[in-house]
Amino acid sequence: MGPEIRLGQRTVYCVRVLMRLSAATSAIVIACIALSGCTSSSAETALTVPPASVKTGRLASSQAGMPSAMPTASIPNVDPTPVAAITPPAAVNDPHELAWNGGAQATHAFDGMGTTVGMPMPTERPVAALRPAVDPSVGSSRGYQRLKVYGHRFRDVKPMNFGKVAPRHFAVHGVDVSRWQANIDWPTLRSQGANFAYIKATDGGDHLDPMFRTNWRGAQQAGIRRGAYHFFYWCRTAGEQADWFIRNVPRDPDALPPVIDVEYNHQSGCKMRLSTERVLEKMQVFMDKLEKHYGQRPVIYTAPDFYKDHLRGQFRDYPFWLRSVAAHPSKIYPDRKWAFWQYSGSGLSQGVNGKIDLNVFNGGEDGWHNWVARNTGANSAVASR
Repeated sequence: MGPEIRLGQRTVYCVRVLMRLSAATSAIVIACIALSGCTSSSAETALTVPPASVKTGRLASSQAGMPSAMPTASIPNVDPTPVAAITPPAAVNDPHELAWNGGAQATHAFDGMGTTVGMPMPTERPVAALRPAVDPSVGSSRGYQRLKVYGHRFRDVKPMNFGKVAPRHFAVHGVDVSRWQANIDWPTLRSQGANFAYIKATDGGDHLDPMFRTNWRGAQQAGIRRGAYHFFYWCRTAGEQADWFIRNVPRDPDALPPVIDVEYNHQSGCKMRLSTERVLEKMQVFMDKLEKHYGQRPVIYTAPDFYKDHLRGQFRDYPFWLRSVAAHPSKIYPDRKWAFWQYSGSGLSQGVNGKIDLNVFNGGEDGWHNWVARNTGANSAVASR
């Protein structure tokens, strides 16, 4: 049985009127009924027409469920979206908005930088906000700017008595670091007396210290003179090792000369013991390639046993960095002039968790500034690209 349809009295009256009129008159009356709102007074009638405001709000959902056979003329041509919803909001002047939040424009942060497997190679100096502090008491010499020298506050787990000439008597102290120092607070380390830092870069022909990139950037931003060192692997060709170092260490005019670290490594898988002639040959190949690329003569780092076996009396024209943790270098290397002395492998400093290697430069503050000016790319003829 179908549903019962209930019509109001007003609707019944309209129907009776229609039945008495002619067909032509009926069309006119139908239009009048629509305009006069001839509807049922009952709340249950299915013919009730909702107000215009309700129709507008429901238009989107009602169109979605509308059968495809319905004539398009029955769909009102009305945009249901309120005007306020499509008007772009006014700009908000938020004092906490990031300064660089200027839209989706392409960044130029890495313009002018070449990349290698190891790290980006900057070709420009850092922005002004990252420029290290300089010593205002001294001017620049030939475009070279002297960085302030901090007195050292380092401590030592195993302090040594070096006699009359001890590390504390030297004005310029520094450190050398690698992955084993983990995350370093470089500004704090500088304030403790790290005026220079040699940073482990590469080992052999395929190893890059995982902290090199971070340390290289951090030391520069803290205003510390920094250089990179390579641990030489005797079971790999010198040319391959030089290429690997060059590939990963940027050519920066402010950097200290690169370092070749030559020593015995009893924990290494390479057990080769080369003749002195072969050692010197491999070292020379490596150092020549670096000097040609960076325009700086490399520094030679070594330890007492290796020096005694191979380097005594050799490479007189190269600066040396000597390890001597129990006595002054003059007692361990009596025939050698040196630029750097590594006097401790058990140093302690704020800014570093754990132990750190400590070093001094062989000279006063003026000697340091002069040495840096002579040996950095800022005032030396860097090889052409």
